Amino acid sequence: MADQDGHSTTEGEPPRISTGTEGLDDILGGGLDAERLYLCEGRPGTGKTTLALQFLREGARKGEATLYISLSETERELRLVAKRHGWSLDGIEVFELVPPEASLDPGRELTVFHPAEMELGETTQLVFDRVVQLNPSRIVFDSLSEMRLLAQNSLRYRRQILALKHFFTSRACTVLMLDDMSSQGDDLQLHSIAHGVVLLEQIAVDYGGERRRLRVVKMRGMAFRGGYHDFAIKTGGIEIYPRLVAAEHHRAFAGGFAPSGNAGLDAMVGGGLERGTSALLLGAAGVGKSSLALTYAIASAGRGEHAVVYAFDEGRGTIAGRAASLGLPLQPALDAGLIRIQQVDPAELSPGEFTHMVRNAVEADGARVVVIDSLNGYLSAMPDERFLILQMHELLSYLNQLGVLTILVLAQHGLVGPMQTPLDISYLSDAVLMLRYFEFEGTVRRALSVVKKRSGDHEHTIREFRLSQRGLAVGPPLKDFSGVFTGTPHYTGTSSPLLADDEPERR
Repeated sequence: MADQDGHSTTEGEPPRISTGTEGLDDILGGGLDAERLYLCEGRPGTGKTTLALQFLREGARKGEATLYISLSETERELRLVAKRHGWSLDGIEVFELVPPEASLDPGRELTVFHPAEMELGETTQLVFDRVVQLNPSRIVFDSLSEMRLLAQNSLRYRRQILALKHFFTSRACTVLMLDDMSSQGDDLQLHSIAHGVVLLEQIAVDYGGERRRLRVVKMRGMAFRGGYHDFAIKTGGIEIYPRLVAAEHHRAFAGGFAPSGNAGLDAMVGGGLERGTSALLLGAAGVGKSSLALTYAIASAGRGEHAVVYAFDEGRGTIAGRAASLGLPLQPALDAGLIRIQQVDPAELSPGEFTHMVRNAVEADGARVVVIDSLNGYLSAMPDERFLILQMHELLSYLNQLGVLTILVLAQHGLVGPMQTPLDISYLSDAVLMLRYFEFEGTVRRALSVVKKRSGDHEHTIREFRLSQRGLAVGPPLKDFSGVFTGTPHYTGTSSPLLADDEPERR
């Protein structure tokens, strides 16, 4: 629930205030406790200033007096940052402790922190005077590294931070202190003084854009979602993507089947794939996995439901062109807004942001079918395969609990014969459909089999299937064949059991 000012609160709890960032509020269970001192730490470039400005802008939006105390950046620099985010700093008082005369003077000895000519006590008193004069509700102190340089030793520095904390507490204001972690090692003294600590990190990967993540180190007396949470700095501010915990999301939904629209395929899977389940399409490159997945999305649109396809490997134009060559009515569904194709660049997208995209499609757009094509591309976005398995487990559990049918595409290494899978995710899937090439009388054919289905019955046969201008065609069971999945089957029958070559096959 919330109070009259929009602050999050629960029965018997002190009011919470928003951080100005929706994702961080979600991680903290509603926001920060008011009238406390918090520490935001991270190396230069991790986004501390942007997060601090969003914190103050939220206060200014609610009519609160806000103050940005800057010992490291000028007001002009802060306003430039705000301008590039499309923000206005109206309602935010900037107290600049970098004096205009602190310019480069060849006649003076330069120091790392130019205002070091001022004594530490004088600097602290200037801060006290401005806070008394303005009486703000929210304060950002940027940054503690300059205070550390002024103090020159850890004992004096700790005493000054304690003095600042006691003063701010007496003023009934919420304070966010920034620290660029320039001291040797972790400054645990600050952690013990602060009511809460938020750590921002920037990670350089071997290829692609840098990754940023956030972790709440501590929040005194508050429950929060632990672990690392991906975030990105975009025009308009920081977007934080809370780590998905599937157990927090449950919704009643109508069960039943989600058919593909092809009678032969639906018969193989026992009438259709159930809502609230996931299906893995496994096979070699080009065997037809993406086209098969697309039939489920198009069938969903035919029922008036929304579907979304996350394409890691192909562009939207390629997908639309292939659908047209197969006679699949994809374009009308795209024009009606019932199917959305989201092209994903794994080199520029963090796993947390992808999960956020899926959640938004399900919760905001009402998607009932989600296609991830392919897991090979998704694997490229992950630094370690172990994390992919854990994250995919949470994502699939979340989608299942909301009644969404999830289609996963995974390409195996090789074309015929024994094949290797880049990762084993079959145990997470409720159904596994295996697609294979096989050779017969000098021609390459395609075979399909349902090798696993947790809910309900399914066929245990292997059938040939064909992709042509007429769409998907499924043939009778290959009863007189053995060794189809090895790529070189042995035929013992007398009649032709395969689909007729009445038109050229399409991929």
